[in-house]
Amino acid sequence: MTNQIKNPKSQKQYNLGERTAVFGENIIEFAIALPETNVNKPLINQIVRSGSSVGANYMEADGAESKKDFRHKISLSKKESKETMYWLRMIARANPTKKDICRKLWQEAHELALIFAAIARQKN
Repeated sequence: MTNQIKNPKSQKQYNLGERTAVFGENIIEFAIALPETNVNKPLINQIVRSGSSVGANYMEADGAESKKDFRHKISLSKKESKETMYWLRMIARANPTKKDICRKLWQEAHELALIFAAIARQKN
């Protein structure tokens, strides 16, 4: 498997491993900046877990031992991306002043989910 993907519209190569790592780092930085209220504590725990799992599962897919293993790990990356979108929605509701950053992170999680869905379809 490869860590490089092509954007079909531009034919540029993108390093998806790096993109998912940066996404995880951004989620961690965002979580650190949230106030530790009784409502935020479980939300922070969940978003750090799901947001950092996106890249971890992608890296496992990149080193997959079979096509079946690859599809499974890519599907997990998609699942974790979508879960992160959910937690961002909940955090935005609990922290109205953080809606703009939540929206930006949500958009990246959404784009990653779409990329993983396209990869999974392509590898069938």
